[in-house]
Amino acid sequence: MKKALIVQGGWQGHQPKEVSEIFRVVLEEEGFEVEVSDTLEAFADAEKLLGLDLIVPVWTMGEIDKQYAKNVSEAVQSGVGLAGCHGGMCDSFRNNVDWQFMTGGNWVAHPGNDGVEYVVNIKGSTSPLVEGIEDFTVSSEQYYLHVDPAVEVLATTRFPIAEGPHSLNKAVDMPVVWTKRWGVGRVYYNSLGHQANIIDIPQVKLLMRRGFLWAAEGKTQASNKASATAAYSGMGDSQV
Repeated sequence: MKKALIVQGGWQGHQPKEVSEIFRVVLEEEGFEVEVSDTLEAFADAEKLLGLDLIVPVWTMGEIDKQYAKNVSEAVQSGVGLAGCHGGMCDSFRNNVDWQFMTGGNWVAHPGNDGVEYVVNIKGSTSPLVEGIEDFTVSSEQYYLHVDPAVEVLATTRFPIAEGPHSLNKAVDMPVVWTKRWGVGRVYYNSLGHQANIIDIPQVKLLMRRGFLWAAEGKTQASNKASATAAYSGMGDSQV
């Protein structure tokens, strides 16, 4: 049985407990043994993390001990999957650039705040993560992120819709769903998921389900590969 760890907390406006409960049910439906923790101390045991198949952070605007972030990073480098959504993964720890490097991006704005109606455009791709899913419209926060150019983008949304200081720039297609590799581990991110009602949208829940399975499967694939990195700890000035 595959093992998953969900770590929930931080800013309560993102309903971390409610979102985590949806994720727990999805993972258990897929045969995972799931542990849910409401403390970042769940990242303290490096050996335990290495024994997981999947880590799911649901934690917004927190501060993380640098050793905890290093433990997660090394687990993912070894093949443990990392998957999450919205601010729960890419606005988790604004003061830790190693976390941002690992996850592939970080939130910087949501012009218009909550309730913006926008289209999620599924990229033309052979990826099974988006197979059969058509473009769809949501009414939520539209995330503007600073994104790692190395990610594989699976869905985008067009900016600008809501007015702001960005509006006089040319139109841009902002990544919504992406994957990347960290060592031999798989990383999956979906910027949707402001609250539990957004996660419950059928397309969003399906995207997350597929993302969890894809990220966790990396552990099996990684068992046949040598680690691409050895205890990488980021740039020196981020560890001071």
